[in-house]
Amino acid sequence: MKIAVVGTGYVGLVSGCCLAEMGVTVTCVDVNSLKIQQLNQGQIPIYEPGLSELVNRNRTNERLFFSTSLKEALTNADGVFIAVGTPPNEDGSADLRYVLKVAQEIGDLINKYIVVVTKSTVPVGTNIKIKQTIQAELDRRGASIEFDVASNPEFLKEGDAINDFMRPDRIIVGVESERAKNMMERLYHAFLLNNTPILFMDIPSAEMTKYAANSMLATRISFMNDIANLCELVGADVDAVKQGIGSDSRIGKKFLNAGCGYGGSCFPKDVKALTKTGSEYGYHMQVLNAVEAVNDQQKAVLFQKIQTHYNNDLKGKHFGLWGLSFKPATDDMREAPSLVLIEQLLEAGATVTAFDPVAMEECQHKIGNQIQYASQMYDALQDANAMIVVTEWQEFKVPKFTYIEKALKEKVIFDGRNIYSPKQMKEFGFTYYGIGR
Repeated sequence: MKIAVVGTGYVGLVSGCCLAEMGVTVTCVDVNSLKIQQLNQGQIPIYEPGLSELVNRNRTNERLFFSTSLKEALTNADGVFIAVGTPPNEDGSADLRYVLKVAQEIGDLINKYIVVVTKSTVPVGTNIKIKQTIQAELDRRGASIEFDVASNPEFLKEGDAINDFMRPDRIIVGVESERAKNMMERLYHAFLLNNTPILFMDIPSAEMTKYAANSMLATRISFMNDIANLCELVGADVDAVKQGIGSDSRIGKKFLNAGCGYGGSCFPKDVKALTKTGSEYGYHMQVLNAVEAVNDQQKAVLFQKIQTHYNNDLKGKHFGLWGLSFKPATDDMREAPSLVLIEQLLEAGATVTAFDPVAMEECQHKIGNQIQYASQMYDALQDANAMIVVTEWQEFKVPKFTYIEKALKEKVIFDGRNIYSPKQMKEFGFTYYGIGR
């Protein structure tokens, strides 16, 4: 079986190499010739654990190819996946220019039946636009070629994307014909053998499922952050509350950690897009508007704690910051809470030295040398008035507190992810601030 994947960003590259690992012949296409050249040389443009090994193994086994030619990739292909970006517009809606441009090119190039599969995260109704765009190109050519569209949203966590793709909870596929369904069943045959649930549904429901899933997870995070803020006021411990409600089988334990807000490429964008879809249909998404408001507020919580501790005077204060990426195991800093905190600290007259295992280069691209960067985690704390934890990287969870004590001017820790024990911090003599504790 042969497919083409258009777009070698996070979704396209992971999806393409994982399908190749399952035995499918895959050609990944991108207009960025430098990126394609790098991929053909075994250089991976994004950070994702295990991805480099997977890409290079399947390149060696001649199941995975990279090209700038969509025409070449479509030759004898059974399906083509659209996996280009859908960045948010200023009003929160998804920008579909790249998706529809690919659809136009597909309509211009296909010469036999093919299934056009949307992997990009797109609002409900997008596949209708894709179908219309392809048909318009065929009409312009005077070509009578059958094709189908399908929706196959991704559910990949950055930092664990390979495992998510290879061992999914479920595979969602939206189709409108038996022919398209049969192709998708053949594509995912190996998953069927492993008893992975493949849920076939209509296309609008598949499109909605992606947004609903991410919005539900974002809702859980904002809910727990709201509870955490109330816990501080009433003298409760949010970690105890988390255990109490997480033990309820109706609720479960995942996505109940309080912290300094969510970020990334998915949750902020998808919540905004879904609320925008609601407004386009005259419906106000009350819960999701509150989810977004709570998250914006939560990104300021650490700064507020720092301000209070130093009596609203941060001029001349220096802070050591651990963690820049929006979550561990990625260099992604889109909508990262660290960026909000850094901006607030700098505006208040403070200085910052940061350390992150993989995201410091990305941070330099975003804000340049407005802060200093340390090559080692403890070096970031040298002569700092306090230490701030923003991202819960594994290496931060059990540090050498004697090193921290020696490096800091004052034994003060602001823990934005609740990775340390308040009791232990007290025993070590640190002034400690968590979230909801």
